[in-house]
Amino acid sequence: MTTPSGFEVKLNAILAESGHQPLDSETASRFEDYSVLLQRWNARTNLTAIRDEDSMLRHHFAECIAAAQALPIDSGTLLDFGSGAGFPGIPIALCKPEVHVTLAESQGKKTAFLREAIRTLGLSTQVYSDRAEKLGKTFDLVTLRAVDKMETAIEAATALVRPEGWLVLLATSNTQACLQMAAGNEFTWSAPEPLPGGDDRVLLLGKKS
Repeated sequence: MTTPSGFEVKLNAILAESGHQPLDSETASRFEDYSVLLQRWNARTNLTAIRDEDSMLRHHFAECIAAAQALPIDSGTLLDFGSGAGFPGIPIALCKPEVHVTLAESQGKKTAFLREAIRTLGLSTQVYSDRAEKLGKTFDLVTLRAVDKMETAIEAATALVRPEGWLVLLATSNTQACLQMAAGNEFTWSAPEPLPGGDDRVLLLGKKS
């Protein structure tokens, strides 16, 4: 029996303390590869403000894994709107292989990283290197996390959610009301679910009518 790596032990401990399911060793190993690549790129380009492994585990990885586990469907299409360094799209692709993920990111250095991450991790995920609004098609799920001008982005993202599809927001409890208002009255919201990224981090799931 293979001994779990220190990375796997720490990540699963964070998930367990917040009441979320641990990762199997194979998936945890792929997250470790993702972490190594992210830290290597972060050393020369500013992908994320959080750079040390422990903070990355808690604030990026555990939060996005928890969101993946809470998705209302286990297959279908997902657009990660303004994906940045791949959060939450890449963790969702790793945790939910039946979900077909598209990462939309318009900044060149970030799309270069996303393509390298997909190649390294062996994912079939697509990268769209332009503004998501130009995609011209709809998805079963559209995710947003830490996007610039979040309320404006949500207004654009709603058009990309198919009828009966879901808008998935990783946000803070004190922004919940204004973000849901930005989405408009087409969406019916589930109760917010706490995320392990911090005391006030929540997952907001809105179903489109």
